[in-house]
Amino acid sequence: MPTPRQLHLGAFMRPVSIHTGAWRYPGAYPDANFNFGHLKRFAQKLEAGKFDAFFMADHLAVLNMPVEALKRSHTVTSFEPFTLLSALASVTEHIGLVATASTTFDAAYHIARRFASLDHISGGRAGWNIVTTSNPDAALNFGLDEHMDHGERYDRAREFYDVVTGLWDSFADDAFIRDRESGLFFDPTRLHVLAHKGEHLSVRGPLNIARTPQGWPVIVQAGASEPGRQLAAETAEVVFAAHRTLDAGQAFYADVKGRMEAIGRNPDHLKILPGVLTVVGDTVEQAQEKRALLDSFVHYDSAIASLSIALGHDASDFDPDGPLPDIPETNQSKSGRERTIELARRENLTVRQLAQRLGGYGGLAFVGTPETIADSMEEWLTTRGSDGFNVMFPYLPEGLDDFVDKVVPELQRRGLFRTEYAGKTLRENLGLPRPANRFFA
Repeated sequence: MPTPRQLHLGAFMRPVSIHTGAWRYPGAYPDANFNFGHLKRFAQKLEAGKFDAFFMADHLAVLNMPVEALKRSHTVTSFEPFTLLSALASVTEHIGLVATASTTFDAAYHIARRFASLDHISGGRAGWNIVTTSNPDAALNFGLDEHMDHGERYDRAREFYDVVTGLWDSFADDAFIRDRESGLFFDPTRLHVLAHKGEHLSVRGPLNIARTPQGWPVIVQAGASEPGRQLAAETAEVVFAAHRTLDAGQAFYADVKGRMEAIGRNPDHLKILPGVLTVVGDTVEQAQEKRALLDSFVHYDSAIASLSIALGHDASDFDPDGPLPDIPETNQSKSGRERTIELARRENLTVRQLAQRLGGYGGLAFVGTPETIADSMEEWLTTRGSDGFNVMFPYLPEGLDDFVDKVVPELQRRGLFRTEYAGKTLRENLGLPRPANRFFA
């Protein structure tokens, strides 16, 4: 019989909770994003729970939101990811360490060198989340007056990927002889000079770092646009997705894996992990009360702005404690408007509750007991909606502890999640092959 599929779990840890109200929740650490002692504890707890990876998103500018909302956001500051993950590598042994790095505002040689270093330092646990950077304000921090066009950013990203992976293959795995008698440190015939000259990049190489324990760090991507899906099908090994419904997840899963088959890639060599906020209670009602309390910490001034954007209509004059009134159609996103109205009607939310939900976190959420959360995760896995999840915790440390101490054992009891790590590297734990060196047999 075939081996039953098992979930892969990443932890979205920058910000430590994506929910806007997380830092105000009773018992939460308000400074968790910028406190190494807390982050060390979180990483070690995740490792005890056998998570695949600690994922640190990154931003190259303060988030482009109105200052009235920004001043209430715990995402305004965080560590630079390579500095943090290198430090965490020394206090963990198994968990993967994934960082975001931009193909638009960094040099390919820098990216190749940093990730190769992290992979060596961690013993083969590094992953690169490739992003093209959507925040237009980031351009202003790198000597540009305006952001690069969306299509051009993706064209550059594709070439960037080829250059970085080519640099990682600069040395054959057996290049370093280190023969004391002959005095030969490495075999120059096992060194490749990339000499890349393309439309966007010119990089001579070689990289001045030996090939890494994983061959290459694991390639991670996010984004659901047409160029993003194609780039993922061609290059990604993990995709962090964002879908609110199982139907949407299944459609994305089938599309991207189908594209892989069309170009001759094995679909099992890509793990699709949608982001999900998990709120754990002893009963479903208790979990819902926790979510309601969490949403209540989203300040109305910033929440109502999120609702107005979702509806394509100014909601600032609505009665905060009344039901959502009828909303006329506009030329803005119809699907987003309809999802928002449907959510308000389905859960009988007031305008205030709806605004706080959208202003806090409006994406996929599993709110319930360890058993009901495991039910949902099992359904997504068995019906090909995902290969696992990128878990987002509602507040820390309690939300993380609840998941590791209560949900993980339930998943393990069902045979859906490992009880021990499969190997020492992130690739081994994800079930991904070590890439062959393109220049040396």
